[in-house]
Amino acid sequence: MADSASSALPDDGSRCPSPEDVILLRRWSSMQAALRRLTQQTLDDIEEKTGQAGSSFQVLWYLLSAPGQVAPMKQLAATLGFTTAGTTKVADRLCDAGLIERRPQPGDRRVTLAALTPQGRETAIAASLVLAGALRERVVGPLGPDRFSAIVDAFGAIDPLARAT
Repeated sequence: MADSASSALPDDGSRCPSPEDVILLRRWSSMQAALRRLTQQTLDDIEEKTGQAGSSFQVLWYLLSAPGQVAPMKQLAATLGFTTAGTTKVADRLCDAGLIERRPQPGDRRVTLAALTPQGRETAIAASLVLAGALRERVVGPLGPDRFSAIVDAFGAIDPLARAT
């Protein structure tokens, strides 16, 4: 995508983005689109090689990296950005597949926990290794480890969640 401002924007005296703003907005759109495509490709790799849909992998990875490989369903939904209904739907599929189990939290039966089963742990590890390989091939390879680290650091500096803590 070119960085030059387009004459397709109205020039009728109305307030329009400046040419510099147009360049900024186009770069932002380009970066977002590239990241979405890359994310989809890596999730497609995981599904192709493990049979786990992207949403299922996100839940499995989160639980694999959570303390005790257990998390409250509400925390899972909030962290992954899923709706409560969406989280329930994914959790139902994973429970039916024997990859996670739901259980009440000791001391507070109002809280439902999601926990990896042994089979879920193995599936999460296998899918994580697929993702690591895809990232090495599609991201670290073309960028190099130093540029990749610099990009990760740069995104960390602008992450609203990281800045809030």
